[in-house]
Amino acid sequence: MNRQTRATLGGKLSAVLVAAGSSVGLGNIWRFPYVAGDNGGGAFLLIYILCVLLLGLPIMTGEFIVGRSTHRNAVGAYRTLSPRWTLLGYNGVLAAFLILGFYFVVSGWTLEYMIHSLTGELAHYSTAGEYTALFDTFVRNPWRPVLYTTLFVLLTHVIIALGVEKGIERSAKVLMPLLLAILVVLSVHSLLMPGGGEGLRFFFKPDFSAVTPRTVLVALGQAFFSLSIGIGTMVTYASYFKADTNLRHTALSVTLLDSLVAILAGVVIFPAVFSVGIAPESGPSLVFITLPGIFNTMPLSMVWSSIFFLLLVVAALTSTISLHEVLTVYFSEEWHLSRRAAAWTTTLSTAVLAALASLSLGALGGYPIFGKNLFDGLDFLTANILLPLGGLATSLFVGWHLDKRVIRREMTNDGSLRFRIFGLFLFLLRYVCPAVLCLIFLDNLGLLKVFFT
Repeated sequence: MNRQTRATLGGKLSAVLVAAGSSVGLGNIWRFPYVAGDNGGGAFLLIYILCVLLLGLPIMTGEFIVGRSTHRNAVGAYRTLSPRWTLLGYNGVLAAFLILGFYFVVSGWTLEYMIHSLTGELAHYSTAGEYTALFDTFVRNPWRPVLYTTLFVLLTHVIIALGVEKGIERSAKVLMPLLLAILVVLSVHSLLMPGGGEGLRFFFKPDFSAVTPRTVLVALGQAFFSLSIGIGTMVTYASYFKADTNLRHTALSVTLLDSLVAILAGVVIFPAVFSVGIAPESGPSLVFITLPGIFNTMPLSMVWSSIFFLLLVVAALTSTISLHEVLTVYFSEEWHLSRRAAAWTTTLSTAVLAALASLSLGALGGYPIFGKNLFDGLDFLTANILLPLGGLATSLFVGWHLDKRVIRREMTNDGSLRFRIFGLFLFLLRYVCPAVLCLIFLDNLGLLKVFFT
């Protein structure tokens, strides 16, 4: 695949939907609502949106510049612009590979639970203890999680193998509207539940007394990790953008759409949780233990449970597609493989890693690495080290090293658009983003707890 024959996305809407598919994931649904509700509700939302605009938006735009200006994979893009920064591209490729190692596992869980919902099996349980036992038994099973993980890997592979236009672009045009439609349907249903208003107040009512320096730090971290930056996905997708794609508008649309999905997820979850008087939680315990029990108390429980887990499958799939593509196009262009061979190389290697990560929760759990099983180790390494380093290096590269003429050319589409905040854009990338990402990095390593308690 060379620059002359390289695929391109069909138009501006396609660029937004494809990039948004990368940023929207399971974290929007099972982490953001809880974090927002537990850190001041509406006050946190305001701080979060400000953090997205000041941190996420400039870095995402910077990655768009790197990708479209070179029309190369994550490694090739940085090598083309500056060979000394090639390691930054490898950081993104490595992060994408390791993230898929555990993300495919969780995605397999969503597929299993969707099937259990459709068959009515989840309706056979009623208490939180029963759902906890069901989940624990499932993840520790030596073959079932691996089976569903493998099925999800193959589902992702089928879309990737179809190519950029027929696979990634077409799937984004179906999956993103489907995801939003499901969120709207579930939101309306949650709002009509008895006592749902209390959940909305918990989520939206501004509580500025709960805002502390720690709250701001949490908002900054959520803004960074939610947008899928620092891992090569945005560089890769931007390499398929057309010359007339407005990078600023695309980045802004993606960040707003990502925030909208997270907010709608809160509207879905909190009225449902509060309607049955259960304390809100986050993470897998929320979606695989708490919510199935809530759905079981509703009329047409099988329908609502199936729709919800379909939402999770769609959110997971849009993310695995983007991560898989980072690796596929890397193998294709850097190893000079056909797209088919590159896709299979990615699929087989990530399937093996994901199977090992899944087994580390059960059969291989007695072989920890640095005190963590493989699943948790992959999560820790990527979220706490590789992603912040990737974002930090990107802001420094675009802000300080990249030729300003390249930045201005890409931001103005070769002079056809105005860019009046060029100085502000560089200021954010040069000073604000690096400072904030250093704080996030230190906080992830537990070095700021003495200051933010």
